[in-house]
Amino acid sequence: MSILSLAPLAAPLALIGAGLVARGQKGIRPTKALEVSRWATVAALVIAVASALVLPFTGSATSPLLGAMEVGVSIRLDALSVIMMVLVAFVGTIVVQFSRNYMDGDPEQGRFMGQLCVTVACVMLLVLSGNLVQLAVSWIMTSLAFDRLLVFYKDRPKARLAARKKFIVARIGDMCLIAAVVLVVSAFGTSDIAQILSSADGLTRAPDGVTLATFLFVVAAITKSAQFPTHGWLTEVMETPTPVSALLHAGIINAGGFLIVRMADVMVLSGSALHVLAMVGGFTALFGAIVMLTQTSVKVSLAWSTVSQMGFMLLQCGLGLFPLAVLHIVTHSLYKAHAFLSSGSVVEIARASWIPDATKPDAGRLALGLVMALALYGVIGALFGLSVQTPVQVFALGTILVMGLTFLFAQASTGKTSQYILVRILGTSVVVSVAYFALHGLSGLALGHMLPAPLQPDLWAVAIMVLAVVSFAVVTFLQIFQPSNATSSFWRAARVHAANGFYANTYFDRFIGALNRPAGSSN
Repeated sequence: MSILSLAPLAAPLALIGAGLVARGQKGIRPTKALEVSRWATVAALVIAVASALVLPFTGSATSPLLGAMEVGVSIRLDALSVIMMVLVAFVGTIVVQFSRNYMDGDPEQGRFMGQLCVTVACVMLLVLSGNLVQLAVSWIMTSLAFDRLLVFYKDRPKARLAARKKFIVARIGDMCLIAAVVLVVSAFGTSDIAQILSSADGLTRAPDGVTLATFLFVVAAITKSAQFPTHGWLTEVMETPTPVSALLHAGIINAGGFLIVRMADVMVLSGSALHVLAMVGGFTALFGAIVMLTQTSVKVSLAWSTVSQMGFMLLQCGLGLFPLAVLHIVTHSLYKAHAFLSSGSVVEIARASWIPDATKPDAGRLALGLVMALALYGVIGALFGLSVQTPVQVFALGTILVMGLTFLFAQASTGKTSQYILVRILGTSVVVSVAYFALHGLSGLALGHMLPAPLQPDLWAVAIMVLAVVSFAVVTFLQIFQPSNATSSFWRAARVHAANGFYANTYFDRFIGALNRPAGSSN
């Protein structure tokens, strides 16, 4: 492979160079720091887009290793890496541009812009990794670089507490990933990711040590993506500047999903590891969604939403729907980065939005809404190729879409809803359904050739899918009926417990001594 295959490495190198320059600029409005960070991110985005455009003509490939004895830097260009590279570069560019105004007047703006660039560079090295050693090192570098952004304002106790929690959780994940890498490299005799995946693709059973490695990959993904019970730090990062919360979604919080998808051919050798991933992800998705609905702070609510969405992403990975998980990473990253950057205008948005009343939905109309949702899913799904040959895992996740459509229809099930709202909700439901199946098809077209198909579900897999469907159904109907019962003593008490995350994070605080009273305190 030509040395030109290393060309994408110019993107993270440019960002690192810009970061080093920017961090040395002091004072208010450091012109040089602002310019180098802007042009470095734009250059990285151009390189990422160019890599994506060239890929169909060159095909997937791995560059030569700059190093020796399986240790060094190599670039893997395939559909997965270029999708992630473009995503990271795009979000990074937007965040850096936003930070020019957001941090204006801060005497440490140069250091902040520099740290943003370095963090984006580390994520790029991660998603472009051609070997497992580079992947593990980049994984750790990304975490450490982001930690410095979390404590950008070191005088904020809550920011320090969040960083402390993340540091503990991240180091657990790092150790698991390093151990998994050692086991996989020992089993396959190489650190080259392409060679490992090619070898794993032809196996029917996992080599010695690989089964343990898949479980270690699962733990690493769980800790990286803030899954229960390691989620506490994510909901407490709101003391950091808003651009940091947005940058979190540029391949940092969703790196756990990327890891599982990248090693998909190895992961499918252990159905048990995927079952654990699906159970943890599914539970976290439900847990985060329930808590999110009770939050009064916009940014905290968005953080809980991220916890839930990362759980849903890992549930998709656990069910073997790897292309759909990548689609989830991309769409959620774009949506949530925008949500954080525009969180200041939430009041204006809320005033302009239609809010359904708290009248109890009519049971008959609710049943009709469920039937309409099922019919819409079936008709549009059939148009996009949904059939009895479709993997059952797709139908399991599809029922969750049905629940969302049912909720939309339930909002229009009261007698006070105007015809305009009814038509708008029906139109929205059609658009959502078409977008769901169209994007699902595109993700399969882009990634299906390089990722394994879902495993034939065993009894455990079926039980997990049934539990997920039933759980999401229960939560959907609770969400529908809760507004009309919000004044009851039961719902008021339940809301208090949910708003506090059912106190799961309190145990973590106690474990690290965050609840200890200062010496000499009389309270």
